[in-house]
Amino acid sequence: MARGDLTDHEWSLTSPLLPPERGRWARPVGDNRLFLNGMPYVLCTGCPWRDTHERYGEWNSVCVRFRRWVEQGVWDALLQTLMDLGLTDNW
Repeated sequence: MARGDLTDHEWSLTSPLLPPERGRWARPVGDNRLFLNGMPYVLCTGCPWRDTHERYGEWNSVCVRFRRWVEQGVWDALLQTLMDLGLTDNW
């Protein structure tokens, strides 16, 4: 686990709030935790999506999932739930 990645406790809180991903055509589904760790990496470092570290998977997959979650309102729901639980100070 790299610095800034979700701990097991943080993952246990957030994983139920994320939509399940289905494989498209013959492509395998990537791990939501892996992608979720990659999204703040890009946002915090300010690097282009293409420069996402390879430990987070294919840069395009991380970017596409981020955009899909924005469009689906996943980030808004996630933040609201964390606020309701009183956990936003630590994030």
